[in-house]
Amino acid sequence: MEQIRNFAIIAHIDHGKSTLADRLLERTGTLKTRERVEQFLDKMDLERERGITIKAQTVRMRYRTSKGQEAVLNLIDTPGHVDFHYEVSRSLAACEGALLVVDAVQGVEAQTVANAEAAVAGGLAIIPVINKIDLPNADPDRIMREIEDIVGISTERVVCISAKTGEGIDELLEAIVARVPPPTGDAEAPLRALIFDSWYDPYQGVAMLVRIIDGHLPADATIRLLSTGDEHNVALIGMLSPELCRIERAGCGEVAVVMAGIRDPLSVQVGDTLTDAARPASEPLSGFQQVQPMVWSGLYPTDSGSYEALRAAIERLQLNDSSMFAEPETSEALGFGFRCGYLGLLHMEIAQERLEREYSLDLIITAPTTVYRVKLRTGAELELHRPSDLPDAGAIEEVLEPRILARIHVPTEYLGRVMQLCQERRGVQRDLIVHSDRRAVLRYELPLAEVLIDFYDRLKSATRGYASMDYEILDYRKEDLVKVDVLVNGESIDALSLIVHRESAYRRGLALVQALKKHIPRQMFDVAVQASIGSRVIARLNVRALRKNVTAKCYGGDITRKRKLLERQKEGKKRMKRVGQVEIPQEAFLAVLSVGTKKR
Repeated sequence: MEQIRNFAIIAHIDHGKSTLADRLLERTGTLKTRERVEQFLDKMDLERERGITIKAQTVRMRYRTSKGQEAVLNLIDTPGHVDFHYEVSRSLAACEGALLVVDAVQGVEAQTVANAEAAVAGGLAIIPVINKIDLPNADPDRIMREIEDIVGISTERVVCISAKTGEGIDELLEAIVARVPPPTGDAEAPLRALIFDSWYDPYQGVAMLVRIIDGHLPADATIRLLSTGDEHNVALIGMLSPELCRIERAGCGEVAVVMAGIRDPLSVQVGDTLTDAARPASEPLSGFQQVQPMVWSGLYPTDSGSYEALRAAIERLQLNDSSMFAEPETSEALGFGFRCGYLGLLHMEIAQERLEREYSLDLIITAPTTVYRVKLRTGAELELHRPSDLPDAGAIEEVLEPRILARIHVPTEYLGRVMQLCQERRGVQRDLIVHSDRRAVLRYELPLAEVLIDFYDRLKSATRGYASMDYEILDYRKEDLVKVDVLVNGESIDALSLIVHRESAYRRGLALVQALKKHIPRQMFDVAVQASIGSRVIARLNVRALRKNVTAKCYGGDITRKRKLLERQKEGKKRMKRVGQVEIPQEAFLAVLSVGTKKR
């Protein structure tokens, strides 16, 4: 155990975590020359396409210090976007130390502070690292002052590196061995291992990534999951170095992969405690705090016959992404599907793309919404995950909307634009802290629903990409909210309902109606597309009817002949409108549901 060092790399997005992981793998000889690729630990195509880390990855390295000391380094490369902070919190629970990486040009940003606070709360040893010192406009001295002023961490022993060129990597490795404490635990006690990640292997079933807290795990053991009491025979114990290598025993303080032929993805929960069935532990480990989804949306297969395939795919994705929630639901317009909860809009986009790519599904995702609380006149209180469940206005006492406290790091020259944007989104300024002539931190109370639509895009546009944001849920507050329904030919389309503030109801309703009109095919009768609040229509457009020229055969004669034919056509169209059904194509749903939810 004295040789083991468990540590994570934490930073704001695009500050060089994955590149630093590449250099550590190369310098320790873990990667062979022919295996080297950029961002080696970013395994998914999505991660490489978007240039971000989505899934935390673990790798085991061996290193000999300048003093001849042998060390085993277990590295976890974590995501930097706020939507994946649960990945970071689970990774930190398996470590004793963290490398806090800060860009030598960008400086301290929102997730830098959030991740540092999480590491301090977990009691981890933090090593501040200033990256990208090779850039011509790098200013390490200014960044050191920002780390001390904003993050509150001493920079006396800061390590300055360039992950791109490899400068300072040897000093960083020496600092990891010297300053990250070895794991503590009782090697003679009954086995207790924390499951902090999992995924599904098509041949071996569920694979569990565990950190051994107490005891040891032999390859021939029978394990027990304390939350369910299920017992399984271990089929394989391995370590990621960087590929999976079989080992005969995982000792106290180590990180290992355990496979036991478990085929049901729902039987393994991240945060559960794994123990030896022959000598079980009496108390489980504390696990992780359950996360609350911030964004909800419906997920439906375009082909109703793919429902079972979608259910199996969601179960396997939840095994790999435990911060995603899903429950079955039914829509009159879209059929059978799932109501899914996410930590943010980017998380929602990534989950949809992973389901489509990894499981070959064709999906429709409904407009994102947040959770509202409704107090009824009877005294009962409801929690709404979808707008169509909102009761009638006469039964409602008040509607409560979630509010967040947003912490926005912004260059001082863009303060005016950011404050104006927050005011437009019903924000209330809490305070403004100016740390230098170049950097300031704004804190605003904002409705979560206003942040979901395009706030992040507008923030980046207003500051030329230099602003960053982190947020936390504050509370629920009473607001003047209404439900906007969309009606096609007089029938309500439940999947397109929205809960919005009364002031923006007309604008949002008109945008929905205009988008839907473009994609509904023309019928033999006029089709009315309406947006309404209760029984009051606030926006309406007509899809004009196709018209046959019934007077074409009248080459002459009395005008009354033409009038008779036109009247007969008119009566027929009225009859068709009463009994006709308007089929809304999938393309119309896709177009309408993208209104106000631009890709980032």
